[in-house]
Amino acid sequence: MEKINAVVTGVGGYVPKYILDNDEMSRIVDTTDEWIMERIGVKTRHVLKDEERQGAGTSYLMTKAVQNLLEKTQIDPDTIEGVICATTTPDYLFPSTASLVIGNLGLKNAFGFDMEAACAGFLYAMEVGAGFICSGRNKRIIVCGGDFLTSITNYQDRTTCPIFGDGAGCVLLEGTTEEYGLLDRYMRTDSHYDPLHLEVSGSAVRPTVENIEARRHYLYQEGRTVFKYAVTNMSDAVEIIAKRNNLTNEDIAWIVPHQANVRIETAVARRINVPEEKVMINIDHMANTSGGTLPLCLWEYEPKLKKGDNLIFTAFGAGFTWGASYMKWGYDGSKFSK
Repeated sequence: MEKINAVVTGVGGYVPKYILDNDEMSRIVDTTDEWIMERIGVKTRHVLKDEERQGAGTSYLMTKAVQNLLEKTQIDPDTIEGVICATTTPDYLFPSTASLVIGNLGLKNAFGFDMEAACAGFLYAMEVGAGFICSGRNKRIIVCGGDFLTSITNYQDRTTCPIFGDGAGCVLLEGTTEEYGLLDRYMRTDSHYDPLHLEVSGSAVRPTVENIEARRHYLYQEGRTVFKYAVTNMSDAVEIIAKRNNLTNEDIAWIVPHQANVRIETAVARRINVPEEKVMINIDHMANTSGGTLPLCLWEYEPKLKKGDNLIFTAFGAGFTWGASYMKWGYDGSKFSK
């Protein structure tokens, strides 16, 4: 029996219509365009406004992203067998965001579930989706990554609120017996609660009046600590993957990093000695969309991707969760544009 690899055969994405720039941000909180650009590298971010989402949350973004994928690939929706949604901001604890996306799009033959690994969620979810494909039991799986991060952003915290935006992307995974697709992965998890967490979000801390008034229902981040761990662990993960697969810097077409902070992306590139022109970066106009950053990079850079390109994905998120994966791209993306 021939070995089956999981290959990406389509990409979709969506970002909200409203764009919040740094000038407007400086009227919300005590900051400036210069401060944000120097420390974070974000000029604009997309924000999902109430009038657009009409009561939905992350499911709205993911539904739009999958619609975009289906329109581009022109595949029969009835052939989709599964939808995996990586998100930190599900519409509800239950039902799952995946079930809402499936219902919105009428994917009558698909199972679906959510998974959460913070900003590394899409990296992890691709591996889960690839497992279904490589087992031979499923032929078409959609993996979504995205977040409605502005719903949990504290706009009184000048150090964190400029970082985050909203958006979602997705990929279609199918099987191949050729040497394309996800070929290797390295993933790790450690336990660090204090530097990056959302206190009122689950069963441990209840949403009491006191906790809400103390703004514990918004995300908290110690920027310096997260920066240090992110640079070290993302760089190490990429180096491990490259060495294990005998990939030199010349062999790597693209590094696809989580878009947390432009200084993290450039620091990772320097540490692994890969030129910055080989690093996908869209944080300047997308900001940090958590689970959405990796697929949104693919969505924007798709026209530049060529069949056979070696891509290394890397991400780092709360938990801490981090890792890297090696993908050999399976089609010429030049015929597509965003």
